[in-house]
Amino acid sequence: MWNRRKEEESPRPATLSSPPVAPMEGMPVSTTPTGYQGSRTTATIGENVLIAGQIFAKEDLVIDGQIDGTIELLENKVTIGKTARVKATVKARDVVIHGTVHGNVEASDKIDLRRDAHLVGDIRAARIAIEDGAIFKGSIDVTKVEVPKAAPRPATSATPAPAATPPATTTASAPAQTMAAAANEHKR
Repeated sequence: MWNRRKEEESPRPATLSSPPVAPMEGMPVSTTPTGYQGSRTTATIGENVLIAGQIFAKEDLVIDGQIDGTIELLENKVTIGKTARVKATVKARDVVIHGTVHGNVEASDKIDLRRDAHLVGDIRAARIAIEDGAIFKGSIDVTKVEVPKAAPRPATSATPAPAATPPATTTASAPAQTMAAAANEHKR
């Protein structure tokens, strides 16, 4: 009792690690821990990928391959890499172009044409940046950022609203009574 060490007296905590589980054959395996949510995810279309059709996404997108169709990422960013060849209408929050685009590009925030960019088509955005060396053929429409307006509030006053006026009677109004009283004083 007197010679026991403290380690022997206190119980050891149980370990929380479990043995590794081997994945089943044909079953997809994720390297991302379960329940993990990154602040922003990015999808990539590789250099040797060809897509003909529509792309809708709710994450950022990097394109290095070839796209023929439409691209819509209304709340996210599209980056078109140097090796990309895009023949599409592009709509996104932000668009950064390094490669070749044939088609109209629309951004709710900003379009950025980098030095190696080649764009043939119309662009529409709130902000536009074109670096030296970029090739652009088309028209530019700079849009104003719409800020939602609050509904007009009714004016509040500390005094209560006047009561409804009674129907007209034969009595004279206050200014007329004042003038009559002044005239009577003058006659005296």
